[in-house]
Amino acid sequence: MTSISLPAFCLVALIGASGSGKTTFAHAHFRPGEVLSSDAFRLMVSGDENDQDATHDAFEALYFVARQRLKRGLLTVIDATNVQADARRRIVTLAKEFDVLPVALVLDLPEGVLTERHRARSDRTFGPHVIPQQVMQLRRSLGKLQAEGFRQVTVLHTPEEVETATFTRTRLYSDLRHLHGPFDFIGDVHGCRDELVELLAQLGYTVDGAQVTPPQGRTAVFLGDLVDRGPDTPGVLRLVMGMVEAGTALCVPGNHDEKLGRALRGERVKVAHGLERSLEQLEHEPPEFRRAVADFIRGLVSHAVLDDGRVVAAHAGMKEALQGRASGRVRAFALYGETTGETDEFGLPVRLNWAAEYRGKARVVYGHTPVPQAEWLNGTIDIDTGCVFGGALTALRYPELQLVSVPAHHVYSEPVRPLRVEAWRAAQQAHDELLDLGDVTGKRVIETRLRGRVTIQEDEAAAALEAVSRFAVDPRWLVYLPPTMSPSETSRREGYLESPAEAFEHYRRAGVEQVVCEEKHMGSRAVLVVSRDATSAARRFGIRDGRAGVVYTRTGRPFFEDRAMEEAVLARTREALSQADLWEELQTDWVVLDAEILPWSLKAGSLIRGQYAAVGAAAGATLPAELAVLEAAVGRGLPLEDLLDRTRQRQQLTQGYVQAYRQHVRRVSSVADLRVAPFHLLASEGAVHVERDHAWHLERLGRLAGVAPDLFIQTAHRRVDLNDPERCDEAEAWWLALTAAGGEGMVVKPASFVARGRKGLVQPGVKVRGREYLRIIYGPEYTLPEHLERLRSRGLSGKRTLALREFALGVEGLERFVRQEPLRRVHECAVGVLALESEVLDPRL
Repeated sequence: MTSISLPAFCLVALIGASGSGKTTFAHAHFRPGEVLSSDAFRLMVSGDENDQDATHDAFEALYFVARQRLKRGLLTVIDATNVQADARRRIVTLAKEFDVLPVALVLDLPEGVLTERHRARSDRTFGPHVIPQQVMQLRRSLGKLQAEGFRQVTVLHTPEEVETATFTRTRLYSDLRHLHGPFDFIGDVHGCRDELVELLAQLGYTVDGAQVTPPQGRTAVFLGDLVDRGPDTPGVLRLVMGMVEAGTALCVPGNHDEKLGRALRGERVKVAHGLERSLEQLEHEPPEFRRAVADFIRGLVSHAVLDDGRVVAAHAGMKEALQGRASGRVRAFALYGETTGETDEFGLPVRLNWAAEYRGKARVVYGHTPVPQAEWLNGTIDIDTGCVFGGALTALRYPELQLVSVPAHHVYSEPVRPLRVEAWRAAQQAHDELLDLGDVTGKRVIETRLRGRVTIQEDEAAAALEAVSRFAVDPRWLVYLPPTMSPSETSRREGYLESPAEAFEHYRRAGVEQVVCEEKHMGSRAVLVVSRDATSAARRFGIRDGRAGVVYTRTGRPFFEDRAMEEAVLARTREALSQADLWEELQTDWVVLDAEILPWSLKAGSLIRGQYAAVGAAAGATLPAELAVLEAAVGRGLPLEDLLDRTRQRQQLTQGYVQAYRQHVRRVSSVADLRVAPFHLLASEGAVHVERDHAWHLERLGRLAGVAPDLFIQTAHRRVDLNDPERCDEAEAWWLALTAAGGEGMVVKPASFVARGRKGLVQPGVKVRGREYLRIIYGPEYTLPEHLERLRSRGLSGKRTLALREFALGVEGLERFVRQEPLRRVHECAVGVLALESEVLDPRL
């Protein structure tokens, strides 16, 4: 039995003369889709797998598919004779293009076996002379395959070896996706052992000489450049090598480590840039230690892909296209980054800012280039904070994404290039000054934690872009847009379109047992983004115009036309947050609140004047005259009693309609005329509070009403056990009382902010509006039996699907913001919500 170890990701060339059984062998050992057969592609492009005239077109198609697979990181097998050097050269070139290992599997069977098989096949039209030619070409090539560039060559010589061959797929050395951490990434140490020991202690590691004990379950990941320039390179190496050997640390190589390793192996190197200090310090160490150091460095792998591909560690960084791949180009990028070949005024290589263009899903943690402070940029972070130059030694806790630093004890080496401090803005904020149109246009698929993929169609994206570019607030504030909300199913209550019983039944069917019923305020939806001060706003949102917050509508537009009124609301909100001790409790200097702002007429003034009041005025002007004429006609004996009764009914219903909207119309001349009813404390520094139940939100936001009743009102609510009929009846009675007093109604929500039921994600809320409020929505006469019956057939499935998609996008945007992802990643979620709002649905639902 021949056991073959194969890299899990590689490009395999099957090599063998016709009749060697390559296709049968490939189907036996590789998965469907992994094998790209020249015969199969001839069949696809010409209808005949033996049509040699179609060979060129077949291989063009084959290599196109191979490129797509390799781009996606999928093992690919090219099944062709490949006995000619030109054919193999194309395979090796393709492997280099995608930084993947080329592997040769050779079936070198005896010529007699091949000839016998050829005679037994009637589908082969070429003559028997072809086989000896192919065998000769193959055997001339056997000794040259590695020189041609194949990193692994396996030759099977007999049918028995082919028949009994077995494969084991092995991960590439850089593929550590099975390791999930938690990790502590540590930047360039450069021989600063004392600072390393101090940093490890701050991270919770116990250091006893060269023995290091980590906190339970944690692993240190060193980002290279352990050596040179600092006072104790041997001490650092002993510590790190011991941790790696004990399995408590991982390490990737830095360019300084690589150069030291070559020097210790006797290779010619230029002794400069601190290497002389390392060599001098190692001169005092035993020869076996120096050999161990050389072997340790030689064994370091270019980079590490960790935690199912969510995070990548590399000394100088790693572009997305190179992650998890193996080639000289990958190793060079990991060690040196991307250079232009030029030098700057300090004589140092000019490096391209690959991180500025990074779009990968994995976070990349790296060092190499000293920076004054570690900052995120497009999901990448450089944590080399120049300890050896008098800066600090920095670590990144993962998945917490917390930075921990210790200051350098001394300036051990003067930097060639000064560490410049960009004091006025963060690296990500500077990069986010300009958003890319391509990030929000066209058909898009947005990955969300709550609901998987949400698809945005191209025409929807175009409509959203129009709205957000012309009317929305500064996109740096636009971290969340609230979802639409679905109403309950049609009520069984006589004369009602909606009632709580149907909302309760909806959640029972979904498997939810506890709900919260919240008063639905008759106002306008608003999102309040509030910073503690302008400095906090500049630090966290990149807004540097002196503003410390914003209030915007559910479509992202400024809520207040009067900037002074907005500033007054925000100032009072900041004061209330201080008085309620929420800044301290949440350990934050910014919050995002979801609220209703009353009165309704503040934002709905033009709607009331142009639609509702117009209907009321027309009815008030015409119906009395109609009644007078009809009453006179009936008085003269004309048979118009039915028409008179219907007209009186219309007048009564219209008066109810006018009364329904008028009670929510008030003049607003100052902040004193406003009320804010917050119901979600959505996010603060380091946390999106969707894992908290609604009771937690309402209790904390109720404290704002307690300290600032001049602005805030508390959202009344009831918690209901859906298995308790008495509590359900009490909640329904409460709803009837609210709506009888002119209230809009209530919202029924699962007790937990995010709930999953029998069929997945559950509606975050179902609105149950009152009978008279719905008169505003559907018109004065909607309660007449013929109209009510028609409305009962309204379809809710589209609205409910839309609500779930928008809810998932809203939460996703907040979570990305809290994780300090690039603005484009946050903004695509907000634009996605706006795009979905462009779908054609009845807005009255």
